Amino acid sequence: MTRRPTILIVEDEKNTREGLDRALRRNYQTLLTDSGERALQVLDETPADIILSDLRLPGMDGLTLIKRALAHDSQPICILLTAYGSIESAVEAMKAGAYDFLTKPVNLDQLELILQRALRSRQLESENKTLRTQLDNKFGLEAIIGQTPVMEELYKVIQQVAPSRATVLIQGESGTGKELVANAIHGLSPRARGPFIAVHCAALPPTLLESELFGHEKGAFTGAVERRRGRFELAEGGTLFLDEISEIDPSTQVKLLRVLEERKFERVGGQETIDADIRLITATNRELRQLAQAGKFRQDLFFRLNVVTITAPPLRDRVNDIPLLARRFMGEFARENNKPIDDITSEALNALMAYAWPGNVRELRNAIERMIVMAHGAKLTVHDLPAIIRPAAAGQGASSLGIKSNASLRDANRQMIVAALDTAGGNRTKAARQLGISRRTLHRKLNEFGSPARRTRPTTPSPASAAT
Repeated sequence: MTRRPTILIVEDEKNTREGLDRALRRNYQTLLTDSGERALQVLDETPADIILSDLRLPGMDGLTLIKRALAHDSQPICILLTAYGSIESAVEAMKAGAYDFLTKPVNLDQLELILQRALRSRQLESENKTLRTQLDNKFGLEAIIGQTPVMEELYKVIQQVAPSRATVLIQGESGTGKELVANAIHGLSPRARGPFIAVHCAALPPTLLESELFGHEKGAFTGAVERRRGRFELAEGGTLFLDEISEIDPSTQVKLLRVLEERKFERVGGQETIDADIRLITATNRELRQLAQAGKFRQDLFFRLNVVTITAPPLRDRVNDIPLLARRFMGEFARENNKPIDDITSEALNALMAYAWPGNVRELRNAIERMIVMAHGAKLTVHDLPAIIRPAAAGQGASSLGIKSNASLRDANRQMIVAALDTAGGNRTKAARQLGISRRTLHRKLNEFGSPARRTRPTTPSPASAAT
């Protein structure tokens, strides 16, 4: 049975006190007292969710009661009543920490609306605070960071999914923090005391992946000099996280499907059947459904993995989280590199928020690390930005590179790279150095934009052609 909220009614006028009691006790547990001093004693004995107090009381007044009550461990919601309503009284009550302020005679319908709104607000606040505290306590600086609506929605989904036994598929672009989401689900689940074992499937060749997952017996293949437990055994009682699940080969897909269906497996070269007491979470940066429909991934395995799907949002969908992320990474890398940097200019932040971030949070993290390492002052500025991000600084430097002021971020980045290649005579190493990025990143950008190694800048159209 759901516990009814407790309301402590503090009113020295007997008829009003008992009238409020009759009106509220149908939906709430009610406690009655006629003074502020007595209210604090009651609060010590029986924590209340809400205090409904008259402003004018004998001895301790309502404002003093609110201040004292809010310092109490239960931190009740405080609502003030008075027959002497005024703007000054309301402002003073709110400053003292009151949730709301009502004049007498009390409109009971209005009071009920305020009570429901206050309790709902408290519930949401408590849920979010609990989840954020759990995430921060368990994962420290590696916790999921964000306050935008898409992130709040992600927290709610994590909280809802974590207590279940369901297999979870996490989708999202590279660098969006899919492993952090998996770790959070594990940390908030009944399996939190068990191990969290991560396997990055794309990093292992097919010949090794099967042995890595299921283990092997001595002599199972050349080099198998002793029995080895696989990740399924190591994750016993906990969670197994398979990243880049789309990269596993067909034969391993068959064995994985059997584990999900029967919760049993054998080591490579072994005959002993082993129970798999694990929760499986997988992740991919590709459209697994499309791969399954195209015959490049087993459809039956896809359906087994796709019980619950969570999408890790790209950074461009939560731009307002960038300042929060940037400052968190600044603190981390300033400590690691013993640099006295504790601030960033608004111009630099605006540039970070304007950039497209194809590499998402991972790219932002790397950019902040580079800025901290290379910075000379105590504050990061636009001059510390990697060159590839600088065009996003409100168009600064764009015109000098022939970049149109109304160009999209994608076009600005492409034009910046083309300009650097032109300046470097087509030498990609020199162009990458000029842009402040690695040659590998430059290659990736060129592939992304479909740009040739060198492209001449477009000539300025003549007035005649421009008018055509």
